[in-house]
Amino acid sequence: MTIKYLDSKRISGTSNEYKIHTFLNSTDDFEITAGSGDVEYLVVAGGGSGCNNYGGGGGAGGLKTGTVTLSTSTGSSGVHTVTVGSGGGYVVNTISNGSNSIFDTITSTGGGGGGNQGAAGGNGGSGGGGGSYTIGVKKGSGTVGQGYDGGYGGSIPNWTAGGGGGSSSVGGNATGSVSGSGGNGTQSSITGTALYYAGGGGA
Repeated sequence: MTIKYLDSKRISGTSNEYKIHTFLNSTDDFEITAGSGDVEYLVVAGGGSGCNNYGGGGGAGGLKTGTVTLSTSTGSSGVHTVTVGSGGGYVVNTISNGSNSIFDTITSTGGGGGGNQGAAGGNGGSGGGGGSYTIGVKKGSGTVGQGYDGGYGGSIPNWTAGGGGGSSSVGGNATGSVSGSGGNGTQSSITGTALYYAGGGGA
């Protein structure tokens, strides 16, 4: 999760005009100690895990980006809790979704885990891919404004599965003997470098 805001103590017009905070693990606080201002955010939830047993790819964690105005009177006296969601854990023959990430009132939904053989992927920020033998029938659903659906698994006798959805496109459907690729992530330059975030997992 990354938060960027105008730092009035710095010299306007320089490359250091903005202050950038990146939160990677667990829980922390973002505190407004004086005044108010616009804060730009990129909140990405934990991705779902892929599944064994000819299973689908994990869906990307939900992605939200935008701007919010914060001050010493918002949150709890200017303190805004940041929660960074973890990725789904590996559990045999079980769909394992990622965990939500939260900043202020903004919540990004954990990605859906990949489905095992004959099962749909989990629903989430982006949906998990369907397991094998789910052609045109079962896949995980994404959350509008955060991510896209997973792909469908393949048909008998192929043991192929669907890719997990990404924040910018659906996961790929299994085709013939080829499993689906993960959906595309979303490009952001919030850190000053153009990077892609929240791509889905291939099956």
